Amino acid sequence: MTGVVSDAVRADETAEAVRARVLLTPQQVQALRRAGADVTLLAVDSINPYTGRPAFSGERIEGAIRTEAYADFQAPASPEGGQRPLPEIAVLQEKARAWGLRPESTIVIYDGDRSMTAARAWWVLKWAGLPDVRVLDGGLPAWLAGGLPVVRDDDAVRTPPTPSAITLSPGHMPELDAEGALAMVETGVLLDARIRPNYIGGPVAPGSAPRGHIPGALSAPAPDNVTDYGNFTDAATLAELYGALGADGSRPVGVYCGAGMSAAHSVLALASIGIDAAMYPGSWSQWVHDPSRPVAVGAHPYGRKA
Repeated sequence: MTGVVSDAVRADETAEAVRARVLLTPQQVQALRRAGADVTLLAVDSINPYTGRPAFSGERIEGAIRTEAYADFQAPASPEGGQRPLPEIAVLQEKARAWGLRPESTIVIYDGDRSMTAARAWWVLKWAGLPDVRVLDGGLPAWLAGGLPVVRDDDAVRTPPTPSAITLSPGHMPELDAEGALAMVETGVLLDARIRPNYIGGPVAPGSAPRGHIPGALSAPAPDNVTDYGNFTDAATLAELYGALGADGSRPVGVYCGAGMSAAHSVLALASIGIDAAMYPGSWSQWVHDPSRPVAVGAHPYGRKA
């Protein structure tokens, strides 16, 4: 059932075990690899829009396969689909085969900045049917802080992964369309994962897209999911944070953001405390394409009409 405590979570399962289903510490990943477990590491790189520099400075975890956040885990932007539509499954499957992904492997994804792009890759690969995908909690900074070994790209022997014959299919993660997102306000809890100023919105230049939020949505900025060090905060704090918004496992939960990046981060945070949530992939960038859709402006869920 979408957005409630997962049926797969056993009553006697510890908070640590639930979290480890989707988040692994660097020490846990290293222990799995040393034990000979079938682990595939994906490094999700991205270009910083402010500096123009890539997220990684040349260091990577040995054996990690390089991917690119804005090329590999989305389709080209369109007014109808939003800024970051889901990738075409055939295109993603071709890439997954080239990366050597296999359904029997534990796939661990990491990035260099608070797991924002790693969370999107996690959601997309789970949506495409890969059964065991997790995120390295804290990403490369946490790995380095733990004193664990890395290699430099220019020093590493670049052996391409052995291609696989994996078959992917869409629809394995709960998702919402625009109508479903609006209905979630009445049937459950709809969370807006953007930073607070974007949720509040306000005036825009003539011809620009409206700013604000879906009426009835609650502000739950994704950056609040992590500590100052970039790792996800503890389960008790996350449960308190989301429980105060009504996302306590008793009702369905939906999440959206600007274009499906921060929303995936919040879906991951909720999964780490045993709550399944549906994501609206098109998010705000798709919502405002249709001028007939309502927009609320202000700090309150129903705000004032734009």
